[in-house]
Amino acid sequence: MSVNLTEAAASKIQGLLEHESNENLHLRVFVSGGGCSGFQYGFTFDDQTSQEDTVVESHGVKLLVDAMSIDLLDGAEIDYQTSLQGESFVIRNPNAASTCGCGKSFTPSESGAGCANAGY
Repeated sequence: MSVNLTEAAASKIQGLLEHESNENLHLRVFVSGGGCSGFQYGFTFDDQTSQEDTVVESHGVKLLVDAMSIDLLDGAEIDYQTSLQGESFVIRNPNAASTCGCGKSFTPSESGAGCANAGY
């Protein structure tokens, strides 16, 4: 099981982490119930790793994903994009059947064959 991080996202995360005074911080990516479409993505910095976490290292950045979220994020790509609308993290999740207009919530696909893109 894996979550992929683009170089742009890793660079942005590294920049954010440099402003913190805790060298043990990592980015935690999670899925929680709620949002317009049933599930929503979340990001937070965390200096605690649980035995149940999946730790993914990509481009020098460690991502922490809890056991409940990893199935819904397996194969997802996290990118960081700048556009006329602003800057945001974007999740391309093959497990999402649809994404809400807000771009922060999704409905999971039963087969994992969705094609949703979400901005955060």
